[in-house]
Amino acid sequence: MKTAVSSDKASKRALVDDPATTPQWVTRGSPAYLRISLALFLAGFATFSLLYCVQPLLPAFANEFGIGAAQSSLALSVTTGALAFAIICAVGVSERAGRKSLMFASMAVAAVFNVLVAVVPGWHTILLMRCLEGFTLGGVPAVAMAYLAEEIHPKGLGLSMGLYVGGTAFGGMIGRVGMSFLCDAFSWRTAMMTIGVIDLCVAIAFVWLLPASRNFVPRTGVSVAQHLKLWTGHLTHGRLPAVFAVGGLVMGVFVTIYNYAGFRLMAPPFSLNASQTGLIFSAYIFGIIASSSAGALADRLGRGPVMIGGIVIAALGVALTMEHGLRAVVAGISVITIGFFVTHSVASGWIGQMASGAKGHASSLYLLSYYLGSSVLGSLGGAFWQTGGWTAVAGFAFVLLALCLVLGIYLARSRMPAAAQAT
Repeated sequence: MKTAVSSDKASKRALVDDPATTPQWVTRGSPAYLRISLALFLAGFATFSLLYCVQPLLPAFANEFGIGAAQSSLALSVTTGALAFAIICAVGVSERAGRKSLMFASMAVAAVFNVLVAVVPGWHTILLMRCLEGFTLGGVPAVAMAYLAEEIHPKGLGLSMGLYVGGTAFGGMIGRVGMSFLCDAFSWRTAMMTIGVIDLCVAIAFVWLLPASRNFVPRTGVSVAQHLKLWTGHLTHGRLPAVFAVGGLVMGVFVTIYNYAGFRLMAPPFSLNASQTGLIFSAYIFGIIASSSAGALADRLGRGPVMIGGIVIAALGVALTMEHGLRAVVAGISVITIGFFVTHSVASGWIGQMASGAKGHASSLYLLSYYLGSSVLGSLGGAFWQTGGWTAVAGFAFVLLALCLVLGIYLARSRMPAAAQAT
């Protein structure tokens, strides 16, 4: 009887973090911490530059292939939708293949698919390549957050997570702005090929920089039923589902605003060209600063208040975009960007602290919600744009942010373990 009980306990420890084992933490300020931070910054850069490089090209797709705004947004939505599904699959693979190798393979293969988008003919073939790109890219976000939560000391996790999110902001900015200028100077196909080649080089730099995991132990023999049990455990957690929902909703707002801002700004009365519209995406620089600052601030003040602040900031930005002057619209997009990255940085860092075990599974559920928000809500926003213009888009964003605020207040008022509140 004792043997059976011991065996059962051992099998459980094979699926979750073993509290009896002392982690070999990487502390803030150490050389390993700097290498990890830089490598994960590059991973975030590659992920978002590959995902969102098509966003400034949506009007070009609509013109070339004779499709509407909502249909052109499928170039982004099919990628993020496939990514959301891939994240769930990648968790099981990463338990065997390891964190570092999976992230590298995902980045490299996704970059190759981005190059293929530049050369294949026809709209539907392009969508197929983008779908495959999203599926292969899923290995990066699926395990990046788990890698940080496993390797970085809790006292430095907020900053390292903020830097990772800052990498996504930088990748999103460079991808969008660079694509706009390349499209104007050459063609959208040249732009797609260029970003693919750049991110292939980024993948090589990433694998050279990132140290091997110290606290992750590959697990074999984990069945589908056991994975489902771990996911179910996180979904029945008192607070984790609320964090998952915040990630999906705030991402839906962010993608909706950026998807259709280009259509608005290239039409009268603004009548901007692709390069001028692309410069609007320079607002991402505020996201880089906000994400790293929010992580450090959450380490000191607690995640709840900082998350609520980010949601309120995003709502103020949406209100500004409803003005008719170009400066107000640009300022509004910048404020939305700050609010989004503050909220996302805090929420993503909270997952690693709130989940008591199987952090990779918890991260995968957050990212599933996050990218489904991008895919589903981002495309749904196109229906609002086509039927009611920017006023309808802003109203849609306000509803999503109101839901975020309710969830943020609930999380801030919930009694949290000391470790979760601190970092």
